[in-house]
Amino acid sequence: MFDFFRKHMKLIMGLLFIPLVIGFVLFGVQGYDSTDSTDKVAEVAGKVITRQELDNAHRSEVEQRLASMPGLDRAQLESDAARRITLDRLIAQRVLALATRDLHIVTPDQRLVRELSQDPVIASFRKPDGQLDLQRYNEALRAQGMTPEQYENSLRQDIAQRQVLAGISASSLLPAAVAQPALGAWFERREVQVARFAPADFVSKVQVTDADVESYYQANLTRFQSPEQADIEYLVLDLDAVARRLTVSDADLRARYEQKLAQLAKDEQRRASHILLTVAPDAAAADKAKVKEQAQALLAELRQTPARFAELAKARSQDPGSAAKGGDLDFFTRGSMVKPFEDAAFALVKGQLSDLVESEFGFHIIQLTDIRQPAKPSFESLRAELERELKQQQSLKAYVEAAEQFGNLVYEQADSLKPAADKLGLQIKSQAGLQRSGPTAAGADALLANPKLLQTVFADDALRSKRNTEAVEVGANQLVAARVLQHRPAATRPLAEVSAQVRQALVQQRALELAKAEGKARLEAWKGGAAASLPAAIVVSRQQAQGLAQPLVSALLSAQVEKGQPGWAGVDLGAQGYAVARINQVLAPEALAAAQAEQGRQQLAQMWAQAEAQAYLEALKKHYQVKILIKS
Repeated sequence: MFDFFRKHMKLIMGLLFIPLVIGFVLFGVQGYDSTDSTDKVAEVAGKVITRQELDNAHRSEVEQRLASMPGLDRAQLESDAARRITLDRLIAQRVLALATRDLHIVTPDQRLVRELSQDPVIASFRKPDGQLDLQRYNEALRAQGMTPEQYENSLRQDIAQRQVLAGISASSLLPAAVAQPALGAWFERREVQVARFAPADFVSKVQVTDADVESYYQANLTRFQSPEQADIEYLVLDLDAVARRLTVSDADLRARYEQKLAQLAKDEQRRASHILLTVAPDAAAADKAKVKEQAQALLAELRQTPARFAELAKARSQDPGSAAKGGDLDFFTRGSMVKPFEDAAFALVKGQLSDLVESEFGFHIIQLTDIRQPAKPSFESLRAELERELKQQQSLKAYVEAAEQFGNLVYEQADSLKPAADKLGLQIKSQAGLQRSGPTAAGADALLANPKLLQTVFADDALRSKRNTEAVEVGANQLVAARVLQHRPAATRPLAEVSAQVRQALVQQRALELAKAEGKARLEAWKGGAAASLPAAIVVSRQQAQGLAQPLVSALLSAQVEKGQPGWAGVDLGAQGYAVARINQVLAPEALAAAQAEQGRQQLAQMWAQAEAQAYLEALKKHYQVKILIKS
């Protein structure tokens, strides 16, 4: 129920929220070269955002989305609307970067370290001893085209920019005088009767002549064109293609296997019991020495009778969490305990007592009671996985060399893609009927929807010469070169070929016009007092739409209704026709459970804070003179 509430906040507050996702790799605000006016897409404080920067940012975002959700449709991610969202984010990044500079917001080292330590990706690069595996860390960053310094600087900027809007959101206060009416309006119910006027009901009343069809055809020639198409062949060079040609030695596989076992060792669990004698952090040296002497005496007693460990732990341990359980701490992994305790526990053998272990809490005596080790996979069972990982690792370097060869071969031997395919072990692919907007055939290669590739394929020179295109970067570590085999310009199809299609379109248009005209006429008549023939009444709300389209529900719930009088609403349903509704009465919201009401108030307060942050961002855009230089 509240998810719907969240999605349609505009109906309450009249504000459109655009979720602000601050990019991970940010673009600076200095040092932009002057560019031709046709290459500018936006300006922020007089600094240009170029089309190339937009293309790069959008390509990176598309690849990240596809990597995290492989089932997404690339064509949708490459749409004009998706590119505009990317541009809005670039603008927001520039604006917030300027704001952090002018407000003198910086990210201290401690804050950066905390952010890095909480990053689960970085946590996966830690060795069994808890230290960061710098080699793997650096390799991962190189794969993204970054150095550790660039990554950390970008993270600093990201944290600082988040603080600009976080300060506004955190200080937001939603007055009760606003919250209560808003929630009441949102959960309001109305009893309505709805009459629909659908085009299908008026088709039989439409009569068209051949002359009408001819006239409609001539007036809408562009609707009856065969689209411009090209039959192409193309080559794809990516990491997978490079990896297929790589071989790895058995020695390398063995070394990788040992690394894998070391990684698995981190998952070893140990169970221990302990007796803790606490020492206050500010205790005097004499007091600390006294506690240590007591701990040593207790350890000596345990060495004589280790079977009494649980008994003595219950009687002497000052750890309130484990004393009652005989000191038992259950199973734990590396990183779960303070380091002196962990080091001692993982150095013991099962049943062994430790020496005194001093930590920030005091003095511990530890007895290791059990060890749970992960199963050790055999080399052969991991061989395929190890080979795949090594190839992926080596392919990054090999790809750079192959990419240079690829670009040179498709350029130097431009009459055919075969030399490049043979040299690099690639398969020549083909696509018939490719359009300027991208592929339309089911199951077509998603790479062919890339705007830069389409622009290259449909360039005048490529269409005319039928020679190889240049190598086009369509994604991270992914190049495509293509060659046009046949080009078919857009052409108007003859009327004889499309007459049935033209007639159907004309009939649908006129039926829609009749449906809307009838609906509007009935609305005026019924409002004037004529007897209304309406379906049975139903109760609708934003939470229970009763199968009605959302625009219709919104119109019904926002229509003016005078007390004691029915209200009327006419709603244009677009291609679905027209609807006329009588609002019989406004009903109070159903009683909400206290928890539901509180959840609604909290979510409304959160959205209010988001609205204030968004409003502040819009004010910053105005302050920094943001200009959009392309059509929306």
